[in-house]
Amino acid sequence: MTLSTRTFGRRACLALATLGLLAGQAWAHGTAAAPKVKFATSAGDFVVEVYPDKAPKTVDNFLQYVKDKHYDGTVFHRVIDNFMVQGGGFDAAYAQKPTRAPVVHEGREALAKGGDKNVVGTLAMARTNDPNSASAQFFINVRDNDFLNPSVQAPGYTVFGKVISGMDVVNKIKATPTGPGGPFPSDVPKTPVLVTSATLVK
Repeated sequence: MTLSTRTFGRRACLALATLGLLAGQAWAHGTAAAPKVKFATSAGDFVVEVYPDKAPKTVDNFLQYVKDKHYDGTVFHRVIDNFMVQGGGFDAAYAQKPTRAPVVHEGREALAKGGDKNVVGTLAMARTNDPNSASAQFFINVRDNDFLNPSVQAPGYTVFGKVISGMDVVNKIKATPTGPGGPFPSDVPKTPVLVTSATLVK
């Protein structure tokens, strides 16, 4: 082996090691280092992790609501089997909770950064027809909802996290019988599903 070949070999090994380190850092940021929130509900507990590297403003907004205890005492007020479960906006008496100003829509940006699409188990922001109207309400996809994904034609819905444990609880919530409740004509669990607490996992 010549000196130049040895030098090339060492450089190649160093480059591969660096790539491996960067890949490991990216993996850690996307999973192990991702902030996690535990939802304790009347149907059981589940844990979500969120991705500030994909949707920073959305994640900051969500985590601030968690820190403010906004979600404690709320119900899953919209449950549609084979679609999604939605909560974060109404208390047990179906009174809408006050919120801060809406967060800017980050759907396309999150997807461009390698974020998840609206697939089973992902966490996304609920909103009105205005893409920039999301505040505190969120939903969990219980099927692959391709039509909710951002595209060139449509802003879609911002996915900013996913369920990492307790998906059986989410499936239990999605299967609960529904009907009218409070101000809503349909899709409200007949037996309320209450969030007793939402807390950051240390």
